[in-house]
Amino acid sequence: MVFRVLAEATMTVHFAFLVYVVAGGFLAWRWPWAIWPHLVLAGWGFSTIVFGFDCPLTHLENWARHEAGEQGLRTGFIDTYLTGVVYPERYTTLLQMLAGLVVLVSWTGFLIRRRHPTRARVSAPS
Repeated sequence: MVFRVLAEATMTVHFAFLVYVVAGGFLAWRWPWAIWPHLVLAGWGFSTIVFGFDCPLTHLENWARHEAGEQGLRTGFIDTYLTGVVYPERYTTLLQMLAGLVVLVSWTGFLIRRRHPTRARVSAPS
């Protein structure tokens, strides 16, 4: 029971990680310090695609599933839960490029906002 919960929690964290890798740069528009963890995690996400690095979250989920007496993931996290389930496999490269574009847009917006900060408007007392 504990290992099944750990496996499910790891899967949930992995989904959150993917969302953060793609869209987390937009958080830095509001909270500039958030760009640093986003740079690190987006770099890790990029490296898993380009260099084929294994994600430790996948290993943790596999281990927990095996300990719970279940079958582990046959392939990686994205191949198991997204490819062929959320989108057809033929769109994988397109979606990877789109995710990269979203990250670049968020970083560009962050840089523009940092160079041209909006001035706080002070409202006159009523």
